Amino acid sequence: MTQETDRSGLIDSGVIDTATSISQATALSRRTMLKAMGGAAAMAMMPSVFAQEETAAPIPIRRIQNFGLRVSDVRRSLRFYQELFGMPVQARVGSTVCLRVGDGPTFFSLTPVRGRETPGITHIGLGVENYDTDGLSAALTRHGLNRGPNLPPGQPQLSYANRIWTVTRPGTSGTTNTRDLFFADEEGLTFQLCSTDHCGGGGEIGEQCPFPEESPSEGLMQLVGINHSTNFMSNSARANQFYRNLFGLDYLAYQGPTMPTLSVGDGKQFLMFVGGAEEGRPSRPARIDHVSLSVMDFDVDGILGKLTDYGLTARENPSETPPLSHWVSMRMPDRGGAEGGTPELYFSDPDGIHIQLQHVDYCGGGGYLGDQCG
Repeated sequence: MTQETDRSGLIDSGVIDTATSISQATALSRRTMLKAMGGAAAMAMMPSVFAQEETAAPIPIRRIQNFGLRVSDVRRSLRFYQELFGMPVQARVGSTVCLRVGDGPTFFSLTPVRGRETPGITHIGLGVENYDTDGLSAALTRHGLNRGPNLPPGQPQLSYANRIWTVTRPGTSGTTNTRDLFFADEEGLTFQLCSTDHCGGGGEIGEQCPFPEESPSEGLMQLVGINHSTNFMSNSARANQFYRNLFGLDYLAYQGPTMPTLSVGDGKQFLMFVGGAEEGRPSRPARIDHVSLSVMDFDVDGILGKLTDYGLTARENPSETPPLSHWVSMRMPDRGGAEGGTPELYFSDPDGIHIQLQHVDYCGGGGYLGDQCG
């Protein structure tokens, strides 16, 4: 599912900590000290001192707000997800449809592929309180990312590496334009920063979704929220350190000695970066392997039965996952799971995109439900 996705076309979907007077006074005292010392001693200390001065404050994200899917047939995918989960349409923007997750405003979007794009998960949206596009953009530059114009469609994913860009969506009937903020890390993995009120609709921060369209189907099961995303990286240690610095995240659990999860918001949501240890400039782009959604009643056999009745079939070969498949992976104690295994349930949608389903208390940790973290 390598994604050669037009990131400049994304239209889906978050208080920046500034230096306090104490830190400013500390910086001033350091400069005064260097001036007083002079000579070689001052020069020897300058790199470490300035490194401390220039350390950027983390951006305090509050939750996973949304994610985006590029699909080959929006109408087909819309029917599939509504028949499974009874999800109302929270917003429509052009050809994009935003489906409400739980009580909202969290959501995921369905956008049609264009040109040579392949279906996949395009980005993860992170909610920030007191959202300010310009302030967040400036904060991202302090963490080493570069502002730039939107790239033309069809660019390789690594073309977006270390970039920040905004997508302006025109308002309707005289309403305010919406500015959506995106960035990509060193491996081209794309995130959106947005308001915790962002619902995929109109208004200055995408908060206007006044008329949700009820689903024509009640659904086979009900979603509660978005739980996590797992991202495949060329250098997972580098990615974990980057996002810990960028967002000030702590480790929540370990799914193996080198596979930590990074806690987001309420202590249940998390981001996970797994993969190799390739040094230097990445030779291939990162990819979002799957996104996990939470349900209240996590009964493995019951969910598998519902998916089977709907028409999905059990995956036969772990190396080949066709569309409309389901499977269960048992995470054993050597990967932080329970004795006998922590069941992790997945399915693939009509485009083969991987979605995970877990109990609402799942945090990626131990215990049968994966709810033991700390």
